[in-house]
Amino acid sequence: MLFSQQQWLRQKFSVLGSLVLGSLFFLVVREGTLDRLHLICPIKDRLCPSDTSGQMPLHTLQLKQALGLKLHRRNSIREQLRTHRLIKQLPRAIIIGVRKGGTRALLEMLSLHPAVVKASQEVHFFDNEKNYAHGVDWYLKKMPFSFPHQITVEKSPAYFITEEVPERIFKMNSSIKLLLIVREPTTRTVSDYTQVLEGKEHKNKTYNKFEELVVDSNTCEVNTKYKAVQTSIYSKYLEHWLKFFPIEQFHIVDGDSLITDPLPELKLVERFLNLPSRISQYNLYFNATRGFFCLRFNFMFSKCLAGSKGRIHPDVNTSIKEKLWRFFHPFNQKLYQITGRTFNWP
Repeated sequence: MLFSQQQWLRQKFSVLGSLVLGSLFFLVVREGTLDRLHLICPIKDRLCPSDTSGQMPLHTLQLKQALGLKLHRRNSIREQLRTHRLIKQLPRAIIIGVRKGGTRALLEMLSLHPAVVKASQEVHFFDNEKNYAHGVDWYLKKMPFSFPHQITVEKSPAYFITEEVPERIFKMNSSIKLLLIVREPTTRTVSDYTQVLEGKEHKNKTYNKFEELVVDSNTCEVNTKYKAVQTSIYSKYLEHWLKFFPIEQFHIVDGDSLITDPLPELKLVERFLNLPSRISQYNLYFNATRGFFCLRFNFMFSKCLAGSKGRIHPDVNTSIKEKLWRFFHPFNQKLYQITGRTFNWP
């Protein structure tokens, strides 16, 4: 009789234990998917296109990714990461610039793709002497966890204008893919000024007017020593990069189009990175309040860019704009010639 009661208790505890473990597993998966869920297909299309041969089904990928991302935060991190095949990888693509061109927007939009994992912060490995001295292992540790088949992408816009960077990246990976996002140069220059101005105002510091910085008071010509002007001379920096990488390893993204109509630009990037087409119009919706497109990962999770994006630019005298347009024009023509891509710039 006593033996039967003990056996009955063991069976009862076994069932309860299974229920508890099952509940915990469900919560882990559910919470993990909220961290990063990607739309497989629009809700109205309940049947998604079949996966190409040899590829993991998207729903399986997303479930494993969500579970892995949740588990790696727990105590047994190393064993669990091994179990779920999560690793850290060096980037196979880098957004090298340009500052105020839309690098953050591009990175966030690319993260909609289930095969792309982004580095959340600007690493500044190749353009910072102290960071670079730590070596590639330090750089690798700054990368996010990912599955082996996924592409890690990082962005640091200072890379484009820093002389030492092309050679350093070449030494790490000579076949890496490079993304350069540009905007109409005068607009980019004003945007650069606006960001610095806001920083000065927050510190209660005075700052020159845009016209005073962009025009040399002695010659009345464009001030080529002003860094915001220099950065907008894209062809000059690109020519330096071409000493190390062929033009085929670059993809030029239209930053102005990424603001007004982002999907076509993202499709071009998917093709350049040899990724299957996964980002759709459903993943992008226009927020009239913000004046920007926001990201929709699924019907439960969406995201907009930080409030610092889309600052209101100061009014610039038309004559100053025209002076800048004339100055940048020959450099723009050279950029078109080098890249084979023409933009509708003045």
